[in-house]
Amino acid sequence: MSEPRGSGVLRHQASHDGFVPAQGPREWFAEAIDRHIEEHFGPVEFVYHEIASHLVGVHVYVVAPTEARPYRTLVTSGMSELPMTVPEGHDISPYAELMLCLPADWPLGKAAGLDGDPAGWPVRVLKQVARLPHEYGTWIGEWHSVPNGDPAQPYAPGTPFAGVVVTPMLRVPAEARTIAVGDGTQISLLALVPLHPQEVAVKVERGTDALIEVLDRGQVTELLEPQRPSYA
Repeated sequence: MSEPRGSGVLRHQASHDGFVPAQGPREWFAEAIDRHIEEHFGPVEFVYHEIASHLVGVHVYVVAPTEARPYRTLVTSGMSELPMTVPEGHDISPYAELMLCLPADWPLGKAAGLDGDPAGWPVRVLKQVARLPHEYGTWIGEWHSVPNGDPAQPYAPGTPFAGVVVTPMLRVPAEARTIAVGDGTQISLLALVPLHPQEVAVKVERGTDALIEVLDRGQVTELLEPQRPSYA
């Protein structure tokens, strides 16, 4: 995972040996996430449930296209089953969930997220990044980047993307960026933006501000444009 300021790549060691079963959802967290999705994104079309989960059960909710949001929205529920390990001095919630958007015609099937489905790589990425802070005893926040391997490799045949950066959501009002839980806890809802290898390199070699300039140049948001060029 790249540092937020872009000074190289942090290589973490796993905090667990082997499979660690998830303890199960915090019901009040899950209910708050459900309400938030319905209120800010629209009706849920279907859910990719996990049966046997390592550390946390990361389910991916798929929101149907609407007139206001004519694309599918994918939101995780379960990353917040455990708090992240946030260093002292960072005034952010230790609880987070992730999202991204796909074109309405993206070929999502029942097997999306499984290794045998090339079109399911966005679902796999959501799950991988959601589990990462718990697997490695770390945290995920805005402008952290996660290359797909070292060196970074495309997520699937035919896609140019080889990493993601965590960003604030842009296609929503500000209040949608935080999920309020009834006990006063707040869950940050963060976007994953897929990156070309050259854009991953910008983040690692030149830092966050340089990557923000690149993404602004291309008007890149959390809505995935499958054939967009690299703006690096």
